[in-house]
Amino acid sequence: MAFIPKVQIEKVNIKYQTLDGETNALEDISLSIREGEFVSIVGPSGCGKSTLLSLISGLLKPTSGQVLIDGKPPQGSSQKLGYMLQQDYLFEWRTVYKNIMLGLEIQGKNKHSVKNKVHNLLKQYGLWSFRHYYPHQLSGGMRQRVALIRTLAVDPEILLLDEPFAALDYQTRLTLEDEVATILKRANKTVILVTHDISEAVAMSDRVIVISKRPGRVKADFKIEYAAGRLAPFETRKAPEFRNYFNCIWKELDIHVEGTPSG
Repeated sequence: MAFIPKVQIEKVNIKYQTLDGETNALEDISLSIREGEFVSIVGPSGCGKSTLLSLISGLLKPTSGQVLIDGKPPQGSSQKLGYMLQQDYLFEWRTVYKNIMLGLEIQGKNKHSVKNKVHNLLKQYGLWSFRHYYPHQLSGGMRQRVALIRTLAVDPEILLLDEPFAALDYQTRLTLEDEVATILKRANKTVILVTHDISEAVAMSDRVIVISKRPGRVKADFKIEYAAGRLAPFETRKAPEFRNYFNCIWKELDIHVEGTPSG
């Protein structure tokens, strides 16, 4: 039986019509992602990283080529996919618990067994005692934890993370990287993370894909491996291989020409 990747992108192009004419956002993008793999996508500002996530989610359609999830084109409302953005989009008038339950309520899944799962996630992320708080009462890191639990509560098979830690302070970001990577690997989720932070990508991922400046193409694909085996993100930063991966990806980004990568 032929192996079917969890996510398959085949010769994808996407073009936008602007006042100045036609703009190529992505050009001849091809890549595949296995089930349970954690893949980060890095590239200079405006290269189409977030556009790629929108294509995978089914929110955008390619101009040519195809995107497949388990061998089939994605649907915009697919329950296989969870999408987490830099902004948490919590409803300020709903408590932490009710924010997390929102997606389950919409899907009609607010049964006792599902509620128990949410309770366990709240305890796992250290938010159980804050479940009756409102978003404005939480720190930025706590709000992002709530947003992640809300995404995980509907049990997606694939998580799309679009710079979810970018707005946090450095210490909080490191802590969340560790927590998120550990929990998602344990749950065997397939994760695609868009980030401007090379260190974050190398620390959290099984692979790092480098996208060129616009029109975005796959410029390099690094498999991240450590002699000591799979480590927590904080520990990978101490590993001797970490700096080598960082430097190789830095060179591929051509930062001295394109500027600091972001967005």
